[in-house]
Amino acid sequence: MAIQNITSFKTALVGGGARANLYQVTCNSPRVAPDLPGLSGAESKIQFLCRAAQLPASTMGVAPAFFRGRTINLVGDRTFEPWVITVYNDTDFMIRRSMETWMREQNAHEANTGEQLPDQYKADLSVEQLDKNGVVLYSYKFVGAFPTAVSAIDLAYDANDQIEEFSIEWQYDYWESGEGTTAKSGRGNTTGRGVSQVR
Repeated sequence: MAIQNITSFKTALVGGGARANLYQVTCNSPRVAPDLPGLSGAESKIQFLCRAAQLPASTMGVAPAFFRGRTINLVGDRTFEPWVITVYNDTDFMIRRSMETWMREQNAHEANTGEQLPDQYKADLSVEQLDKNGVVLYSYKFVGAFPTAVSAIDLAYDANDQIEEFSIEWQYDYWESGEGTTAKSGRGNTTGRGVSQVR
């Protein structure tokens, strides 16, 4: 085995490493409220004002089986944690207003009524890891997403030198992933074959 040194490390760290501040979030509007301002269409600003996001975790459950005092662990069911992003609030409140509209279509404040068909209130989202030249290295697509929480914005007289921000929590059916933009275009890992086979 070769002697490990700093040169070997630099060679192994391809591209100088992926950077957490080089990413882009894309949202689609649901059919029940198409072209929500700030989220999609010509007025989309989410790719600029999304201050923080996440590349999702991959989580598998465990199904234990027992035999004469011994336990073997078998693969269980996959679970998908909620996806949370943090967004800057600008003076037109465009993204926040659109999120409130989306959630109102899901369930009205006063009447407790809303859209019943999932394909009408769900939409796909994506987050893309970029390199220093803006090229997409890896992408995730969240299929069948809808917002379940828009956080409060705290106000205070002594809140100097701060831009308002709020978080959005999304639920979704599942995510797909792939190199480059394969996940965003719908060619993600949906069959269990592995990302390397969907290029």
